[in-house]
Amino acid sequence: MSDPHELKVLNPATEQVVATVPAADAADVDAAVVRATRARTAWAALPPADRARLLRRFADTVDAHVEELALLEVREAGHTLGNARWEAGNARDLLLYAAGGAERLLGRQIPVPGGWDVTFHEPLGVVGVIAPWNFPMPIAAWGSFPALAAGNAVVLKPAETTPLTALRLAELALEAGLPEHLFQVLPGYGDIAGRALVDHPDVAKIVFTGATRTGREVMERCARQVKPVTLELGGKSPNIVFADADLKAALDPFSFLDNAGQDCCARTRILVQEPLFEEARAFLADALAAVVVGDPADEKTQMGPLISRRQLDRVRSYVPEDAQALSGAAPDGPGFWFPPTVLTGERPDSPAAREEIFGPVAVLLPFTDEADAIRLANDTPYGLSGSLWTRDIGRALRVSQAVRAGNLSVNSHSSVRYWTPFGGFKQSGLGRELGPDALTAFTETKNVFISTEGPAQ
Repeated sequence: MSDPHELKVLNPATEQVVATVPAADAADVDAAVVRATRARTAWAALPPADRARLLRRFADTVDAHVEELALLEVREAGHTLGNARWEAGNARDLLLYAAGGAERLLGRQIPVPGGWDVTFHEPLGVVGVIAPWNFPMPIAAWGSFPALAAGNAVVLKPAETTPLTALRLAELALEAGLPEHLFQVLPGYGDIAGRALVDHPDVAKIVFTGATRTGREVMERCARQVKPVTLELGGKSPNIVFADADLKAALDPFSFLDNAGQDCCARTRILVQEPLFEEARAFLADALAAVVVGDPADEKTQMGPLISRRQLDRVRSYVPEDAQALSGAAPDGPGFWFPPTVLTGERPDSPAAREEIFGPVAVLLPFTDEADAIRLANDTPYGLSGSLWTRDIGRALRVSQAVRAGNLSVNSHSSVRYWTPFGGFKQSGLGRELGPDALTAFTETKNVFISTEGPAQ
């Protein structure tokens, strides 16, 4: 049974304990929020250029520790070394981008009769960020760094399994000169520390990334206080491949195998137009066989383990022994390993075709024409991401408009850039992160009217 007072961090490639950290309880959360409330008053009063300067110094400090952060991510999350380096670099780059936003958080002057009308963006106060285990470093940054740039304090609760990079980022923030208690990290269990953070009356907003079921509970609890939320939840993203597509590029296996498939944007529903279907099956069989699965610290490794035994059992439940499938290889022995897999005998309405598996498993489904592709793409409760592949620009525009998802790529598998907005439709979430408007999501708009007609006589 888990000790409610501590978290044991396992290396998912070896199942060995790499760290033990204290687990916060409700009293710890309350104390952190009190400290954050004090810290944010002076932070919000700083001139924007001074906030920006400190955040740039924070970015420089992260840059000096990219390799250290990457190695922590490899140990606690099982990410490949190349991916982990990208993630640390993404946190650094987002800090620089958010720092620029602090100096450009502009209001408006609105023409009105009898005076001047102006708007201001005022920081919310204390923002609670609950980050997931699949991309611990970048997703923690996506919620935290724009909030800091907008003049807020942040209390971050990382996932139970992956607290180490978040804790190190908080140390680097202090090293860079950010005020004490402005950016606090509280590792802990979701039903204890996470719930206390959501329920705290002095936390002005919650940013949550995780499972849709938990996101609903977060939303319900915030609604009791009319507290705003940003929710980035599940996905079951389509990869729509028309007959005129570049098949090799369209069927890149890492569109669904990146991070061992533990990615809300993974293109796990491969929809291929019927004339290409058999060719696609043959291509994927060869591609999966070539994927190098193994030690994530090895530069040659392309895919690492799943995060935990629990996640491994979940993924296995979608792939029975008699399933029609294409698959690659995975290591034996310790570690939470599952081979790269494409299911080829699923119905479009089967659980594997509609539910988020969150592992290196995709389904291959045929479609007849454009209308059929759109119908299949939208036949899911999720709407986070997706790709479509065609040389017909008219078709690309029509399908992009018709697919109900927040982030689509044409002739590409790209999903997330820190300078463009990110978020989902339907049960994939609420609100948007990143992009040019990221800071405004952590502010209240205040409207002030100034009469030019003088007081009444």
